[in-house]
This record gives sequence, C-alpha cells and structure tokens, in this order.
Amino acid sequence: MFEPLDRAWRVVATGISFATFGLGGLGLRLLFFPLLSLFVRERARRTRLARLAVHHSFRFFIEWMRVLGVLRYRIEGVEKLSRPGLLILANHPTLIDVVFLISLVPNADCVVKASLATNPFTRGPIEATGYLCNDSGPGLVQDCIASVKAGNNLIIFPEGTRTPVHGPMKLQRGAANIAVRGPCNITPVTIRCEPLGLTKGTPWWRVPPSRMNFTIVVRDDLDVTALVEGAGGEALAARNLTARLHDYFSQETQGHAGA
Repeated sequence: MFEPLDRAWRVVATGISFATFGLGGLGLRLLFFPLLSLFVRERARRTRLARLAVHHSFRFFIEWMRVLGVLRYRIEGVEKLSRPGLLILANHPTLIDVVFLISLVPNADCVVKASLATNPFTRGPIEATGYLCNDSGPGLVQDCIASVKAGNNLIIFPEGTRTPVHGPMKLQRGAANIAVRGPCNITPVTIRCEPLGLTKGTPWWRVPPSRMNFTIVVRDDLDVTALVEGAGGEALAARNLTARLHDYFSQETQGHAGA
C-alpha cells in the first residue's frame, strides 16, 4: 500500500525539484546577475561571486531534493576539494552529477554543453560564471589548462555525457589531453547511485523503485608526470591515460564505492 504512494510522491517531488531549479535559474539571470553587474565592476570578482551564488544555489537544490524525499547522499573526502587549481574528473551516471559537484566546490569552473548557453533557464548562470562551452574547438584544451593554472577547480566528465545504463563506459580523450598537456594531476571523484535514476535516455518522471542513494567519494590525486615522461609523446600519453582512467572509474564504481 505504501510503496505505490511513496513512488507517486517521488514523481511529484521530482517535478517540484526541477521546477524549483528552473525558476531559480531564471531568478539568477533576471535579478541577481544584473544587480551583480551593476554593483561589481571588476570582472574577475564578479565571476567569483557569480560562481559562489551558483554553488550555494546548487547546495540548496540538493538539500531540497533530500528534504522532499527524492534522494539521500553520503560524501567522503570532500576536504580534498578545498585546494585551489584542481582538475576534477568524475564518472557521470545521473543528470544531477554536475549539480552535486558544483555544490561541493565554491570556485568551480566546468565544461558545459553549448546548448545550455542558449537555454533560458541556464543561459544566465553560464554567462555570468564564465563556464567553458564545449564548442570552442581546439582552443578548449588550452582554455581548460589556463583555468586550472589560474587556481580554479575545473570539473570535467571524461565520458562527455551520462553513462549508458546498458553497455560499457566510454571515455573521450579531451580530459586526458588537458592532464597531459598541462600537465595537471587529476583529482578523481566517483559517483555511485543506487538504485539508478535520472539516467541517460530515461525521462525524469520514471523514478526508480526506491529513493536514490548517492555515494560520492573524492579519491586521492593521480600523478600524471611519470606517465607523460615515459609515453614518448603527448598523443600517446593521452591515449594511455584515457585507457587508465577507463579502467580506474570502471573498477572504482563497481561494488562498494567506499571500498
């Protein structure tokens, strides 16, 4: 009796959550960011404040979803994200992974889909925060390296899109190119969701049979220096690192995420 009611409520609660997210994005675009531009003339400071606003907004959104009963979460090693100049790479099982990570990183930069820059709900935050769009071509790698070297914590999902529910994880080579050419050590983050929800190809209203439980673990840094020095070239080093990252994330997201 209670299970159908619980599931029905989670459908409603998920809808409320995303409606709140959309309205919040519009509010930032129409109210907060124009006022920020009016009163803060220095561009770098304005960008920092915009990113901080998005960080706190995303923290509110995650807590709102928890209060509504859509999800639970556990986070390990979050103190490692307080350091500046990190290249943060994570697997990507659900729609809200980037929301989780930005909620944990006050000065986050990230690579976003170009389509989000024209979406009325996300356009304002992306413009104000200076997030990088993935349509900038060959210069994107150098822009990402510059962001990390400037002290930003850059969040990237090497898969480029959410992990398929069925089939193997597939990583693109862009994140490895950034790490190799920087060179930048990698701070890996593993995200596990049980039962899976908000996955690729699944509409938001198709909720899992029970509340989603997220386990997010910030792992120890991966040193890329030795790999770069012994690979015989950046292209080969990026290829080898991509393969290593594939094995790493595949292994660390199986079984217990905290193991």
